[in-house]
Order: sequence, then structure tokens, then C-alpha cells
Amino acid sequence: MKAVMKNMTAQHRVTPRSLPTGPVTTAYERKVDTGEVRRDDAQVALAAKLDTLHESLTSLPPVPARIDKPKENSSTSSSPLLLLMARSFASAQSFFRKKFYLWSFGPPPRSMYIHGPVGVGKSFLMDLFYASVTVPDDHSRCNNDSHSHTHKQAKITKRRVHFHEFMLEVHHRIFVYKQTHPRDDALPIIAQQLAQEAQLLCFDEFQVTDIADAMILKQLVLLLLDWNVVVVATSNRPPEALYEGGINRSLFLPFIDILNQTFDIISMEDSSVDYRLETRAGGQSYFWSNNDIHGDNSSSNNVQAQLLEIFGGNASGTEAEIIPVLFGRTVKVARLNDRCAWFDFSELCYQPLGAADYISLCCRFPVIIIERVPQLDANHLNEARRFVTLIDACYEAQTRLVLAAQVPLDELFVDFEAQVDSSDGDGELIVSEKGGNSSSFATTMIRTKAGEYYEWSATGRIGVSLAQFSSANDLAFSFRRAASRLVEMGGKEWGRQ
Repeated sequence: MKAVMKNMTAQHRVTPRSLPTGPVTTAYERKVDTGEVRRDDAQVALAAKLDTLHESLTSLPPVPARIDKPKENSSTSSSPLLLLMARSFASAQSFFRKKFYLWSFGPPPRSMYIHGPVGVGKSFLMDLFYASVTVPDDHSRCNNDSHSHTHKQAKITKRRVHFHEFMLEVHHRIFVYKQTHPRDDALPIIAQQLAQEAQLLCFDEFQVTDIADAMILKQLVLLLLDWNVVVVATSNRPPEALYEGGINRSLFLPFIDILNQTFDIISMEDSSVDYRLETRAGGQSYFWSNNDIHGDNSSSNNVQAQLLEIFGGNASGTEAEIIPVLFGRTVKVARLNDRCAWFDFSELCYQPLGAADYISLCCRFPVIIIERVPQLDANHLNEARRFVTLIDACYEAQTRLVLAAQVPLDELFVDFEAQVDSSDGDGELIVSEKGGNSSSFATTMIRTKAGEYYEWSATGRIGVSLAQFSSANDLAFSFRRAASRLVEMGGKEWGRQ
């Protein structure tokens, strides 16, 4: 009896039902009660912190009115003195605007950075928080009505996006802006645009593995905070480990200080349970055979038949489709129907494709079939990086990914270990049997212990110095995350309907 009472007391301490709870905790407890999730102390604590942030959003200062920067063809562009004066005026205007809003509304809510291992519930809790934030409709904007609710409903514009996709978009916005304003700094205008579009930005999988991203983020995050934007980010790494080993990392270190000073840093590092592995619904999305899928044995024939059933008909005889991609590029799909695209692994991962290509494919097709997937070891580093990027794109877009591989799922990714040998002062990446990673924007050449060189990039560009090696040890995590996501994506209910 004492043990029962003790257990009840412990549960009461974790979720004090007698006290008011916020919308995130309420939504979480509802899922616990229905058996969708198992109560976890770290998740309960994070839900409470997100409730506090939700409450503070009700007093979030509005985004100031948009003031675009003068265009290059204005009179200031012909006079360096006038241009300097205009920039000084803009800086002073930004300073006084910030002081005015601080005096009028008080300090804005602190942003939040949540880090921890794979599958501990970071994105799950962030999504519950995101769903609890109500977007204002036209009526509430005009009349500023107040309604009676159990919890205060924060009504601000919001956006939830995978961080990789967000950075692609920022690069594209810079590219477009520079077409007409080649000498201007694009980031202040882009920060304005982003703030006007969403005052709450939720980033999934925050990571920095590219020098261009590192330099952009150092300025962009400060600008967004200046425009009263609240950021909630999930990451696999604590701030101090971001861009670790990256080129010119000393230039990025001030950004880490900014994160620690302006964000609430929430650690879930003590959690070790990958809940994705517990929620698999036993769907048929991963097939494997020791033989070539187009061989004559019964196993291969059975896999081929199941792929045809998922595809919904014969994969041949369909006219190819050209899918538009950011930056004016395209990707060709040879086998397709209205809802499904069918590829050989070599078509997607042996070609110089990257995140932008995969995101475009996921937007177009709710189902993607890939056959002839090899075991991804030290001989397939570049292909593995592209494949991981593809898995991330499918996961974020809720695209069902059907794979026909040569090995079982638990043998698909071979662990790696990477270290940087900098005895010659330049740096060289040596890959053995566990972890490393490169970004989608930089190219790195990797030397294995056997002395062989492999290009490591989702872009396929060749000829960049080994010094551009960036965050090699992220590969181990990328593989664990990809394997975990493939298990979750194998559920019967996974994907867009």
C-alpha cells in the first residue's frame, strides 16, 4: 500500500493536475491518457517551459511597420556620402524603434533552443506548442476582441519549417534580391520580410555545417530578434557544439554567445529513449532481397510485385516530367503517375542533387519509391549524404518513402568515425567506421585510412580544398536520425493521404 501511495505521489509531482496547466501540458496529458505516448519526465518539464513561453506571447510587441531600404537607383546610390548618411539614419532609426517598443511593451519573450539525442520528443513537444498558438483572423485583428478561454490564446503569425529548408529559402531570397541590388546588404530586408510573414518561427533540426550559413546566421538571428520575432528551435547539438570543426569557426563564435544570451537553452541530453522506435505501426515501406530486385528468384519477384502494387500500375510507358527547383534548376522524373514517382537509387543519389531537388520532389509526389538501395558504408559516403538529405526531406513533407534495398534496415547504415588530422596545419578528414558529415552547400574531399579519396557533398561539385571540411562528426548522428526516421516512416498511417 505504501508503494502504491509513493507511486501516486511521484506521478502527482510530475503532473500536478490540481494546479492550472497550459495548453502544451494539456495536449500532452491528453495524448498520455489516450495511450498515444508514454509519460516522460523530460517531456513533462519541456511542456511546462513551452507553456510559460506560450503565456508570454500574449504580451509580445507587434512587428514595427515595414520600412524598405532605398533602392540602388535612388539618388543616394550616386553619392557615397549620401549613401553613408542614409545607412546611418537607418541604424539610428532601428535603435530608437527598438527603444520605443521596449519602453511601450516591455522586453519581448526569450526565444528557446532545445537540444538532445534522436527521438526524445523535441520536435513532438515543439509541434504541440506550435499548434497551441492561434493565428489571428481578420475579425480579431480589426476589433481586438477578447474571448473567454481556459488558457490565454496567443494570436500571432507563425511558421514551422525544417531548418535546412529555411536556409535554402534564405539563400534563394538573397539570390533574388542581389539580382536588382548587387551592392546592397540583403539580410536587413529579408529579416523584415520574414518578420512580417511570421512573428513566431519554429525550426526543426537546427544545425550549422556550412561557412555561408554560419556567416548568415550570425547577422540574421540578431535582425529577427530586433524585429520582435520569437524563435523556437530543436537541435541535436548544444550551442557550444554548433559548427564544430568548421572553417573559420572563430568568426562564428560570437553567434554562440548570442544564442546563450538571448535564448533559453533547454537540454534533453539525459534522455536516451528513441520513442520513434516504439511507435512503428508495421507498415510495408521497406523491402530487401539479397539478389537484384529484377532477378529471377521468388524473393526478388515478390518485392517487385509489392512495389508495383504500391505504385498502382505499370511503371513504364509514362511520359517523363520535369520538376522545377529553386535557383532555376530542374529535376527529371522518368517513371511516375499522379501520386507516385519511381526511381533507381543511382538516379537520386549518384547524381549532383541536393536538398532543393528533394524538397521539390516531395512537394510534387506523396509517394516516392526507390529501388536498388545499397548498404551505405565508407565506399558510399557522398551517396549516403544525399540519401540522408532525401530522407529528411520526405520526413518533413510527410512523403511516404518506399525502399527496396540489398540489406535489412538495421544493416543499411554502417557506422562511421571521423577525425581531423591537422598535423600538417591544413587539416585532413580520415574516415573509419563511425561518424562525420558535410553540409549541402560545401564540398569536402575525404581520405579513408586506406588512402582512397571520396567527394563528400550533396552538391556534387569537385575541386574544393580539404580545408572546407566542416562538422565531420555530424555524420554519425545523421545516420542514426535517418535510420530512426525510416523506422517511424514505416508505419501504416505514415504520409500524406
